[in-house]
Amino acid sequence: MTKPPRSRRIEIYDTTLRDGTQGGRVSLSLVDKLKIAQMLDEIGIDFIEGGYPLSNPKDQAFFEEASRINFKTSKICAFGMTRRKDVLSKDDLGMQALVSSGAPIITIVGKAWDLHVDEVLRVGRDENLAMICDSVSFCREQGTACEQVFYDAEHFFDGYRANTSYALATLTAALDGGASRIVLCDTNGGSLPAWISQVVSEVQEAVGASVKLGIHTHNDSGLAVANSLAGLDAGCVQVQGTINGIGERCGNVDLTTVVANLRLKMGSECLNCDALRRLTEVSRFVYELANLSLEHGQPFVGPGAFAHKGGMHVHAVRRVASSYEHIEPHQVGNTRRVLVSELSGASNVAAVLGDKFDVDKDK
Repeated sequence: MTKPPRSRRIEIYDTTLRDGTQGGRVSLSLVDKLKIAQMLDEIGIDFIEGGYPLSNPKDQAFFEEASRINFKTSKICAFGMTRRKDVLSKDDLGMQALVSSGAPIITIVGKAWDLHVDEVLRVGRDENLAMICDSVSFCREQGTACEQVFYDAEHFFDGYRANTSYALATLTAALDGGASRIVLCDTNGGSLPAWISQVVSEVQEAVGASVKLGIHTHNDSGLAVANSLAGLDAGCVQVQGTINGIGERCGNVDLTTVVANLRLKMGSECLNCDALRRLTEVSRFVYELANLSLEHGQPFVGPGAFAHKGGMHVHAVRRVASSYEHIEPHQVGNTRRVLVSELSGASNVAAVLGDKFDVDKDK
């Protein structure tokens, strides 16, 4: 199968306001969520998942308030599960809440792993397929408010390994219901990049080139970014994640890292033209509203991403910045920092004091 060109446009789907708030230390007020949504819109995020409107009053209020905001770029998404077993979609409270949210995009999550179908949901496998198809089609048929339905195939990569034919059958059910995106989820975060790439390629071949795939990864193995980029390189057109990688357990994929790599390393198009220069600003804005400390070593946007402490490093950077920096800090709105400590050399002191006190530069 021929890989698509890297210059294509990638859709960015942000779930900071829903999946991100499942992180153990994360809590956002309604005002916080609205502020973050507006900033995400400013940088050109394609889709903003606001929450599950049935889960709590705050999420329900978010959709009411968001409907009054004129988002320039972003589409607001309502997230929810498939209908319950043996219940018509029109009688299911979750389904009713999704369509009543007024969100232009509805994202339905369903079970793709037969283990979950048999042991967690404890429903027949055919009933699970019906739940997926019915839920998607119900949302698609509800007037003009819902423009598209995305289907998140939960635990897909584990399900594909355990029972390939059934995992694919769940995707067919979603497509039969009218899903416009099929999102493959590494929900346990245990997959490796080679497996992600292989599965995405095989799924694309199985469902056909016209079906648009997405990738949703978690960071339990420390590979969320690598896995997302592998999925995109194998053909996915959408990546789902959170700002700063916040989320349950070890977190979701960090969209700031994904976006920077897509734009600067892979030549892909995403977000607005000036979004990269605001990445650090957006990252710190979310940290502040979530009342979280900055991650010093966070790639691209962290305070330590372009910090130099060793004397040899500083000496080299002052002569040729690219000798120890893979990009220029200003490209992502960050700054170079030179630290002074017992590891410093003359270059560190000269770099820190040179501009202020006219210290001669080292030769």
